[in-house]
Amino acid sequence: MTKLDELIKKITKKHIYIQMHNYPDQDALASALGLQSLLNFKNIDSTICFNGQIDKHNTLKMIEMLHIEVFNINDISIQSDDEIILVDGQKGNVNMETLIGVEIACIDHHPIQDVTGYRFYDIRNDYGACSTIIGEYFIENHIPISTFVATGLLYGIKMDTGNLSRRVSFSDIDVFCNLYKIANIDVLRVFENSSLTKSDLVAYQDAISNLKIVGRIGIAKIGDDCSEAIIGSISDFLLALAEVDVTLVYSYRVGGLKFSVRSEYKSVDAGKVIKEALKELGDGGGHPTMAAGFVPNIKTKEEVLKVAELVEKRVLNIVTSIDIVTN
Repeated sequence: MTKLDELIKKITKKHIYIQMHNYPDQDALASALGLQSLLNFKNIDSTICFNGQIDKHNTLKMIEMLHIEVFNINDISIQSDDEIILVDGQKGNVNMETLIGVEIACIDHHPIQDVTGYRFYDIRNDYGACSTIIGEYFIENHIPISTFVATGLLYGIKMDTGNLSRRVSFSDIDVFCNLYKIANIDVLRVFENSSLTKSDLVAYQDAISNLKIVGRIGIAKIGDDCSEAIIGSISDFLLALAEVDVTLVYSYRVGGLKFSVRSEYKSVDAGKVIKEALKELGDGGGHPTMAAGFVPNIKTKEEVLKVAELVEKRVLNIVTSIDIVTN
């Protein structure tokens, strides 16, 4: 029995909800689209949903060109007995809204958390992208993949692995090669050429102006209300500096401080660093090389400065206390 077979056996409804994390990126969207296609092949209807917003230009372009139907939870009516499958995230995460329905399953590639209550879970922390897991479901079950779905999954893998250069596994590469034969590369090129808008450049300008480098750690506060994707992109951008091996980037948004951490050191786990740094303030987590966190309920500039200063200090203390092991 394949993993998809196991999942299908746990679904009791003819319609289920596929829930992404609150600010869906390309990997989350592709995984949801792929799972929806798999369920449809098994005669199960589904609705892709999320809480939060999608505000990165190439993500919106992906939704438009791949004809992905996504719904904010405020625009749908989930009942207490409705079944939900989580993709690219897990219950208990600060960026995964708890809905009224029943979370029956989880498909993810982040570090495993509390799996109590799931009827099924497939969490592979050694995979670079959740899209790879979904891609394998197609391949091992010999289910045809449409050009739209293949293009989305290929893009999800490219984005979450930094073009197969970050946290990439042999499985990511194998699935990537299979998808590449089916995907529309011209459409993929449109996505890759639509990654920034003019307004995004202001955030990069703020990052450069405010950048502090302490040892090998780069820290930058960028402008308010920056999208999740831009915060992460700027983290990657600063990590490219020859003088920087760990980054901490943050922005004030939706009533709190959003943080992004990147690490090029084997011994500095970005997910553990941000989780520890936000203890009793908020929550965070992620992969060893890339992670994020959020501190909610910050209302004044004084609170922003106080919390930011504290988190910066904690991150510096945590990282400098670690015996650095380079890659």
